Amino acid sequence: MNALVKAKASPLGRQAVAQEVDEHKQYLTFTLGAEMFSLSILCIKEIIWYANLTEVPMMPECIRGVINLRGAVVPVMNLSARFGKVAAPITKNTCIVIVELAPATEGERQNMGIVVDAVQAVLEIAASEIEPAPSFGTKIRSDFIEGIAKVNGKFVILLNVSRVLSVAEIGQMGRAQSVVEAGL
Repeated sequence: MNALVKAKASPLGRQAVAQEVDEHKQYLTFTLGAEMFSLSILCIKEIIWYANLTEVPMMPECIRGVINLRGAVVPVMNLSARFGKVAAPITKNTCIVIVELAPATEGERQNMGIVVDAVQAVLEIAASEIEPAPSFGTKIRSDFIEGIAKVNGKFVILLNVSRVLSVAEIGQMGRAQSVVEAGL
């Protein structure tokens, strides 16, 4: 007990305690088809029911459209389509998770919605429970995966939000699609 008190009092002890606290992070889990995915709750602004989506012509296939979120236009991505899968039908459990993206340059943060089949729960996952992304065996690009955790006997894929929702990459997809549609 005395050693613990001394560790907390010393600068190195505070650092060790801070690292111990940082070992657990919270993730919002959701489903796409039969698979469970998660995002760090630090990037999630809110969760809304799927409704009032406006389609925008000539967008990449993964962009479902836009929504009006309290006066702001927010693009909405179909995450299944982003992963190269067929989108599940919209059900009463379908939600849009509003994610706040860090700016690529000095500027405002951007919000983007992602369509998910159903939101599950917020889980606290210890860093020691997270394995690195495998180089094969997954149905999505490995750079989209931050890690994989096993929770209650099931694997949960932790997504790298900055790669999955890369505005630059999605913009390139839109330009490439426009070229194809123009017949060039």
